[in-house]
Amino acid sequence: MAYSILVTGGAGYIGSHMVQMLADSGHQVVVFDNLSRGHRDAVGTAELIEGDLRSTDDLRRCFAVHNYDLVLHFAALAYVGESVQHPADYYGNNIKGTLNLLDVMRGREIDRLVFSSTCATYGEPHEQPITEDHPQWPVNPYGWTKLMIEQALRDYAQAYGLTSISLRYFNAAGCDPAGRLGERHEPETHLIPLVLREAVRVWDGGDPRKTRLAMYGDDFATPDGSCVRDYIHVTDLCSAHLLAADRLMMGRVEGAEAYNLGNGAGYSVKDVIETARQVTGVDIRYRLDPRRPGDPAWLVGSTARARDMFGWQPAIPALEDIVRTAWAWMSKQALQP
Repeated sequence: MAYSILVTGGAGYIGSHMVQMLADSGHQVVVFDNLSRGHRDAVGTAELIEGDLRSTDDLRRCFAVHNYDLVLHFAALAYVGESVQHPADYYGNNIKGTLNLLDVMRGREIDRLVFSSTCATYGEPHEQPITEDHPQWPVNPYGWTKLMIEQALRDYAQAYGLTSISLRYFNAAGCDPAGRLGERHEPETHLIPLVLREAVRVWDGGDPRKTRLAMYGDDFATPDGSCVRDYIHVTDLCSAHLLAADRLMMGRVEGAEAYNLGNGAGYSVKDVIETARQVTGVDIRYRLDPRRPGDPAWLVGSTARARDMFGWQPAIPALEDIVRTAWAWMSKQALQP
């Protein structure tokens, strides 16, 4: 069954992959994005309404154009370090903007939402793998903004009948396997593209000994001393959103639900670098920098609830395949004039 779907933040990394998957699945898609961190060309043939969540006038204009069955809400500022330096931007955009969205949805009697949340709501992990029942106590403003929205969704469910599914991502990675879309952040903070940027530099003739790639600490309580993280392919994230949308549209959600999205397995920083060496055939080196404050040794999520409740499981779980899709995109961009 085809739905009419509004995708906020649909010009960004994960949002654009979602828009592509929805279009491939035959759904009617409209993108709402201010293009501050997204890319106009990433939305493909989908209709783009340029606007800002902090402007209720922009949102009303967007909702006046179409009748939407549900909203997929990706639009957010999402840099942990930046949130510490500029918390006002994060509270203004992520929280105020989302409350504006919810209130405009109420006015249009749209009561289904899939929310892009994060494992950053858990803070320092007390168990591995992390389940949805783990205490939520963020250690940075970014995580707090997402947690506050999750609470707002629970309150809106009770008071106004809004049904929602919050999806708590672990480390999104990889690119469209068909090569149509990629990961374009400025600045880039994700490990896999940072490793592959170093591969491109060396591939282009750069001296491997003058590496720009940093590894922050090698004395963690892990098998090889480097941090372990849970990497999930971006298309697997998107497939979970499709299943969540179906769950909402079929009326199977009462109130506000939340699910982890990850691989349920961890890979270390050294694993990622070694895998990138094998995929690219490039001599990728790194420098050792001090640990960053607040970096946990392990961050791996349990995805059993998503599997049990709506049948989701990753289709691209292998780190090599995740890195390969990212390298196919990045190397193609490097060859373009």
